[in-house]
Amino acid sequence: MNYYYPMPPMMQYGGYNPYQMQTDTDESSYIENILRLNLGKVISVYMNFENSQWGSKIFKGKLEAAGKDHIILSDPSTNMRYLLLTIYLSYITFEEEINYYYPYQTQK
Repeated sequence: MNYYYPMPPMMQYGGYNPYQMQTDTDESSYIENILRLNLGKVISVYMNFENSQWGSKIFKGKLEAAGKDHIILSDPSTNMRYLLLTIYLSYITFEEEINYYYPYQTQK
């Protein structure tokens, strides 16, 4: 079954596209941009669900996608997918070198 999702009006008329990675003309380095540079890597996401039954929790898996308010992980051992809200994010660890580009840094 195919679903059609209309493009938000701001994107139809050349406005800001929240799904597009920031370019070097932007003066900010957002966490979702750093994560997008590292798609496919295995990461551990440490989250704190304050005042809830879960408390603190660690999610480990392959980084599939990242947005302004969410991170999507897949766990190949359980075939489970996680949509994690960054409002609960404490920090992230990587098992390998992090790809990182700061807006004022020249690319190598």
